[in-house]
Amino acid sequence: MDQSTVCAILLAAGEGKRMGTQKLLLPFGDTTVAGASLRALLGSRVAQVVVVLGHQAEEVRQSLSQQAEAAAQSLPVKFVLNDRYQEGMFSSALCGLAAAATDADAFLISLADQPAITSQVIDALLAAFFKQGPEIALPTYHGRRGHPLLFHRRYLDEVRRLDPQAGLRGLLSLHPDKLLEVPVDTSAVVRDIDYWDDYLSQRP
Repeated sequence: MDQSTVCAILLAAGEGKRMGTQKLLLPFGDTTVAGASLRALLGSRVAQVVVVLGHQAEEVRQSLSQQAEAAAQSLPVKFVLNDRYQEGMFSSALCGLAAAATDADAFLISLADQPAITSQVIDALLAAFFKQGPEIALPTYHGRRGHPLLFHRRYLDEVRRLDPQAGLRGLLSLHPDKLLEVPVDTSAVVRDIDYWDDYLSQRP
C-alpha cells in the first residue's frame, strides 16, 4: 500500500454565510479559491478526487470542471451533490466517503476554502502517513492542528457512526494514540477563508 491508494474528498458545499458571498468562486491567482484547492489535489499523489457540492452546486461544478480540464490530469474527478449540505461539513464528508472508490485504502478530507495548501504539503502528509504506518494523520503548524485529515479505511465504519455535532474531531478524540501529527512549514494548513480579511490576506 502506498500514496496511490488514497481517495481525496474535497468539501465544496458550504454557503459562505459569514462572508455573504460564494467564497469558493472568488479569484485566487489565475483560478478561484476552490480551483486552487482542487489543483493542489490533482497535482498530488492521491488516486482519486471526489468533490462534494451543495450551495450553488452547478456554478461550482462548472468552475471546477474547467480547472480539472486545465490541469490536463488523467486523475479521475467525481462530483457528487450533498442534498443535506446545510446540516454542516460532516454531512458533506459522509456524502463524499459514500461516493469514494471502494478499493481506496485511505481517505483525505480536504477543505475547498484552504487554497494556499500546495501539492507538496499534501504529499508530505501522505509520505509521513505511510512511512509511520497508516492510521490517522494531520498536518500541524507551530503545534496547531490543521487540515487536511487523513485516515485509513479501517476507521470508515466508525466515522459513519460519529456524532455529527463533533464531526471528524470525534475520531481524533477516540484514538489519540493513533494520531500522527506531521509538522509543516506553512500556516496554510491552519488558515481557511471565513471572512474577507482571511481572503485578502491569502490571495496571491
